[in-house]
Amino acid sequence: MGELVLAAKCTHVPTMLMSEQPGRLEGARKPAIDGHREIARRAKELGAATVVICDTHWVINAGYHINANHRFEGLFTSNEFPQFIQDLEYAYEGNAALGDAIASAAMDKGVFCLSHQIDSLELEYGTLVPMRFMSREADFKVVSVAAWCTVHSYETSRKIGEAIREAVEASDEKVLLVASGSLSHKIWANDDYEANNGTFTISSEFNRQVDLHVLEMWKRGEIATFLKMLPEYAEYCCGEGSMHDTAMLFGALGWDAYTGKGEVVTEYFPSSGTGQVNVIFPVE
Repeated sequence: MGELVLAAKCTHVPTMLMSEQPGRLEGARKPAIDGHREIARRAKELGAATVVICDTHWVINAGYHINANHRFEGLFTSNEFPQFIQDLEYAYEGNAALGDAIASAAMDKGVFCLSHQIDSLELEYGTLVPMRFMSREADFKVVSVAAWCTVHSYETSRKIGEAIREAVEASDEKVLLVASGSLSHKIWANDDYEANNGTFTISSEFNRQVDLHVLEMWKRGEIATFLKMLPEYAEYCCGEGSMHDTAMLFGALGWDAYTGKGEVVTEYFPSSGTGQVNVIFPVE
């Protein structure tokens, strides 16, 4: 019987890649990189061989979609930030059977979901950035779930999370689940970016304060209360991908019945106006 061994909410800011390159950002995101590696180390110790990543950089406009190819290999340049992520090499094994099983479990719940094995369907950087650092700790397989959901409800995203858990437990797999996205996500206006040292600052004090409050709720285990405010939090604080990755994460963990407490492994930091963090959630 399979097992979801660990879950985490993770940052995927491009400056993590730049942090390992010579220049003014060298070393700047080491805490975030260390956080990814710590999550991967713990998952490996618990026997995880596959990472399922709910990716808020994969935009979808109808249904839910899973990139479950047998293997992923290529060069990636971000069309959003080509100056930040350029010719990023990657090569990972996929887990097509698990991706197909997740889609099937979602369909059984009445949620339209397709699993794809298409060589030209590339991974997005919400998957590639965590995998770059987590794969240094173990040779994980990867399944990517689209989580930039434009016309979807939190209820159906919760069911996608439930489907992930059910598919894992019906398999022989041990799996790490990652919700890849920021907290607040109001990127600095282009005209204001340079004047406000945008790479290292938050664009809204309101957003920062709400982010910090949410983290305290997570650390205290007040998940049921957080889920009541999730839709408004995502709306008013511009949550990345409307925070459907987070709905999927808590759907897999048990939604409002979940009583676990979040463990912050990378302290909250601002990036390009947004609020970022790495948080581990134990699986009950």
